[in-house]
Amino acid sequence: MPVRDDLLRAAADFLGRRPNATQDEIATAVGVSRATLHRHFSGRQALMEALEDLAVTEMREVLRTARLQDGTAGDALRRMVSACQPVSPYLGLLYSQSQDLDFDTTLGVWEEIDGEITEMFLRGQRDGEFRPDLPAAWLTESFYSLVAGTEWAIRAGRVASRDFDRLITELLLNGVRTS
Repeated sequence: MPVRDDLLRAAADFLGRRPNATQDEIATAVGVSRATLHRHFSGRQALMEALEDLAVTEMREVLRTARLQDGTAGDALRRMVSACQPVSPYLGLLYSQSQDLDFDTTLGVWEEIDGEITEMFLRGQRDGEFRPDLPAAWLTESFYSLVAGTEWAIRAGRVASRDFDRLITELLLNGVRTS
């Protein structure tokens, strides 16, 4: 029988493709009985909360690996995007399924992570690397949106997974304008 984290990862992968799947469909997709899935996660809400906990743990590791305070903010952003690719399925799933989570609790859980990312954007603004006219908190939310959107585009076959880093960093750092 798979361990709890293996169940979570398999459920996240499946829900990334079928976000409205039932508990029965999730159990079948991850290779366990509904009863086994229910023993680990008493329902969809519990599963989503466990997926959020896993995403928070993974994002803390992303931030540790990315060393956001080292070097330029642009370099820190590139490291963070690269480190995010493995956790992008969880972020994409949570982004699309956020209605299944308690909004106030979710904000509190992500506050520290959001703060570190926002501080990196603020540093880039102070140092003249990033546009100062865009709120750093919005840039943080935009970052999450781009990670989730890129993950979705990869799953849908619209872009290649090898382009994950480039697509996100180019859009964040250079926008869509040619000049």
